Amino acid sequence: MDCTNIIGEKIKSLRTLKEISIEELAERTELTVEQIRRIEENVDIPSLAPLVKIARVLGVRLGTFLDDQDNEEGAVVCRRGEADDTVSFSNNAVDARQHMHYHSLSRSKTDRHMEPFVIDIDADKEKKYSLSAHEGEEFIMVLKGKLEVNYGKQTYVLDEGDTIYYDSIVPHHVHAYNGQKAQILAVIYTPI
Repeated sequence: MDCTNIIGEKIKSLRTLKEISIEELAERTELTVEQIRRIEENVDIPSLAPLVKIARVLGVRLGTFLDDQDNEEGAVVCRRGEADDTVSFSNNAVDARQHMHYHSLSRSKTDRHMEPFVIDIDADKEKKYSLSAHEGEEFIMVLKGKLEVNYGKQTYVLDEGDTIYYDSIVPHHVHAYNGQKAQILAVIYTPI
């Protein structure tokens, strides 16, 4: 089953299990009822910020939506080529465009507190970006291409090998520099 098709199902299942109405989830995540419905029906794939907010309200870690593996004790090794399954996110919760493809590096480690990904960022000529914020921290290393990070009122341009570490609560947006494609290693920490 494609990972993008199970995100909505997992959200709906958890919301129902915890007896949280769509209206309550929408209010607590600051999303609209329509956005929640579209996410649960797999019409829209949410961007990372709304997904983090949903995970927080449901009391689960972000990876709950992104992996579907059995729990593995101890260390988890992800060999080259094993992270080929991707989850793609749009850059806006009401916009179904997909521009970032996430390759999980830890999907069988279910009790983790960090989410490590290799992320392929598509070429995108869009010049307007909406900043988003969520609890936690992010660490990014540019593997290929050039990256632009809007963070609060600052803009950082990163080359291959450069890294950035920031608090995710500050409004931010990550995209390839000048619309070119890029690849990054990202480690995202979100408290539950």
